[in-house]
Amino acid sequence: MKLMNIIHRLLFSIVVFTTTCIGQLVAANTRPNVVFLAVDDMNDFVGCLESRPGAITPNIDRLAARGVCFTNAHTAGVFCAPSRATIFSGQYASTTGCYMTPNYFVHHPEIESLQMSFAKAGYTTLGAGKLFHHPAGAIDQRGWTTFFLRNQFQREGGWALESWSSDTPVPQPFPNSVYNKGKEITGGLFLEWGAVSNEQEEEMADTIRSNWAVDQLKRKHDKPFFLACGFYAPHYPNYCPQKYFDLYDRDAIETPAFKEDDLADLPQKIIKQRQNRKKQHYDKLVAMGAWKDALHGYLACTSYADAMVGRILDALAASPYADNTIVVLWSDHGYHLGEKGQWGKHTLWERTSNVPFVWAGPGVAKGVRCDVTVSLIDIYPTLVETCNLPAPRQELEGVSLASTLQYPGDAKDRTVYLPYMNPGEYTVMNRDWRFIHYDDKNQELYNVKEDPHEWDNLASDPQQADVIARLRESAPKKFADPEPKLNARRDLVVEGESFCWEKGEGNYVPHPKYLPYTDPALKQEQSKPRR
Repeated sequence: MKLMNIIHRLLFSIVVFTTTCIGQLVAANTRPNVVFLAVDDMNDFVGCLESRPGAITPNIDRLAARGVCFTNAHTAGVFCAPSRATIFSGQYASTTGCYMTPNYFVHHPEIESLQMSFAKAGYTTLGAGKLFHHPAGAIDQRGWTTFFLRNQFQREGGWALESWSSDTPVPQPFPNSVYNKGKEITGGLFLEWGAVSNEQEEEMADTIRSNWAVDQLKRKHDKPFFLACGFYAPHYPNYCPQKYFDLYDRDAIETPAFKEDDLADLPQKIIKQRQNRKKQHYDKLVAMGAWKDALHGYLACTSYADAMVGRILDALAASPYADNTIVVLWSDHGYHLGEKGQWGKHTLWERTSNVPFVWAGPGVAKGVRCDVTVSLIDIYPTLVETCNLPAPRQELEGVSLASTLQYPGDAKDRTVYLPYMNPGEYTVMNRDWRFIHYDDKNQELYNVKEDPHEWDNLASDPQQADVIARLRESAPKKFADPEPKLNARRDLVVEGESFCWEKGEGNYVPHPKYLPYTDPALKQEQSKPRR
């Protein structure tokens, strides 16, 4: 009898184990695939958002036409590093300390990043391009089945993306834009734009990344996959093939709305800073008669990025995975192109915060423009719910949008939060209001429903005190100290095709900056040894 009981228990255990395994296998096989598309510095000029001046983006528009396009979506960080750290960690800078740094995974190794949650769920995880920040040591290497880098020296150089290097085409003469012509470029390739020949399109870094993603969609996958591809465009330099410049009539490009005394009602802490920035970039462009030229470069590169997105969407549509794949497209933050006299990001205004954010696929309504206020920090919890991923160890601070994606007409508006570059500085916004807090004496308040350009700062109006008090409730009560800054030369340790960060133990040697000057004097200056 004892033997029979043991045999029965053993058989029961085998049945339960087998049933569980089959159930898990079925669950894994029915989980949707995810195509995760990131663009850099792309503001709300895309066609489906109907902002002016409008960019020509037929591929993003067709994605929106078969899914949900959020018209009131906002970044979770005011420039690349903190935005991407927030998206992949699911936590704000006020929790991680990544106000100005990308390396959440160094000082908080307990954080399970987005790709790790997919890996834990049995997904094949495939990554390429600018998903994380682009300097050496900024890519979270954990959880990837494959992370594509386009050449060996990148893999052996701390995984720096180096989108513009000796193996990618650069317009000639160099520098090419009227803003930089004849100058030595010392700080990146800011406000640099120009066309390369159409025949060189396949040599461009973003094209190579797009083609790699297309190849992944042509392969047979026995497990669900998370395919993430990040594009550098339209980040500066605005270099792309001539055909994308040819889409636009330079003279017909609309310049953004501008109010001459717009900065006059800013807090004293901010006004000088913003006026100096205006003089440095916007005023110079206007004096040169080059505002439309700079816009032309940005719009052309937006259309180039859209074309690369289109290659991937075409490959997905032609693949066996078309009906069981969620597509999510996002930009890490917006970009000022003259609004408020600013050029770039790093502000708490609408032009920095508002981003393209589009979802399509199973469980997503079709052809809906949704104006509820959402944040890019909502990506992680949304994918956890829609893909049935295991919850990560850290608390996710966003809100799942799964029900909003399925039933957007039922969605309720909410106030979302965006931290700035120092603890205690932030903005909160919803459909009606934007409140900006630097400290208790330096604030801004805009009624964005009636004042969409944010021209009239109402923070000093005593009648708005209740509005400010209500909005402040959506901000954190505590702010983490800033994450310690790391120096690549001192702290980045490259180990073969991998890397790690160890304070004071660095062996990283950066590649020489590739700047192919046309002017002989500038070439000679570039060749001098640098300290």
